[in-house]
Amino acid sequence: MRYTKVCIAGFGYELAPNVVSSDDLEKRLIKLYDSLHLQPGQLQALTGIAERRFWDPDMRISAGAVLAGKKALAATGIQPHEIGMLIYAGVCRENLEPATACAVADRLGIKAEAEIYDVSNACLGVLNGMVQIANAIELGQIRAGMVVSCESARQIVETTVRRLLETNSMAVFKETIATLTGGSGAVAVVLSEASRCEHGHRLLGGLTRNATRYHQLCTWGPDTGIPASLAHVMRTDSVGVLKHGVALGIETYRAFKLELDWPADKPDKVICHQVGSVHQRTILESIGIDPSKDFSTYRYLGNIGTVSLPITAAIAEERQFLQAGDLVAFLGIGSGLNCLMLGIRW
Repeated sequence: MRYTKVCIAGFGYELAPNVVSSDDLEKRLIKLYDSLHLQPGQLQALTGIAERRFWDPDMRISAGAVLAGKKALAATGIQPHEIGMLIYAGVCRENLEPATACAVADRLGIKAEAEIYDVSNACLGVLNGMVQIANAIELGQIRAGMVVSCESARQIVETTVRRLLETNSMAVFKETIATLTGGSGAVAVVLSEASRCEHGHRLLGGLTRNATRYHQLCTWGPDTGIPASLAHVMRTDSVGVLKHGVALGIETYRAFKLELDWPADKPDKVICHQVGSVHQRTILESIGIDPSKDFSTYRYLGNIGTVSLPITAAIAEERQFLQAGDLVAFLGIGSGLNCLMLGIRW
């Protein structure tokens, strides 16, 4: 896919207020650690994650998305009545119906003519939402749009801690390490016509690939089928996700570079989905990206699902890691397995 008329006008984000360290979680799991003869510090050693953040227990998902959305509108100068499409793209949603996007649009004052809906695709949701808005802008259907997301890891981490203490099982510990890395936060991305975007970043295009035969490597409930289980359980085959995710990432990256016709020394910078130290190091080595080109946040924010990549880009811009003129690659991957990479002229 290629774009000639689209820019990323700006970002807005909200960090959850409660910092929870890996040491804090391990203190709660001390009986499990003693029983399984695990040494304290394993969680950070295995993942590289020292901290993650949680919302207050009574925080509503739509409220976090609204906070981020207001900041994005303020940063870009685009008014609510100019938004022709609003997409909520989080894994966490308030209800099966209506779309969480409806609550966000109402609170932001989005116009009645705008398209309002949810997109769900594991950790790729925000990038998928950006593509859908970009397509609508390129076709001349809208002049500006916003994708928002708010993720909350508190409930699934609390459930996992209880499950680990109840089962006292090494097998369960291995399949839930990834769950314990989960963090919370909210983000919004505003896209607009390039002609209206004086200080924005040109979205050049992107490419997607899938390996759906591995869709069972990482699952998060509850089961909402018939009958519905209602139990929140997350299971991850971390070894399988790493092996097959990296293979898919290599395939996608090679095709992505060809699609955008980038030379061997590009991109100048990359923003990856924030899983943890092993995944980050392995994917960068596999596709031949110097670590100095990468900006990461997982050490102190954990894995915030759909929020991770765009919030990392927003922070990288604030800290002037991303400079005007840089060719920047967003390298997204999500359970399924799906991979989506976007190229931006910063």
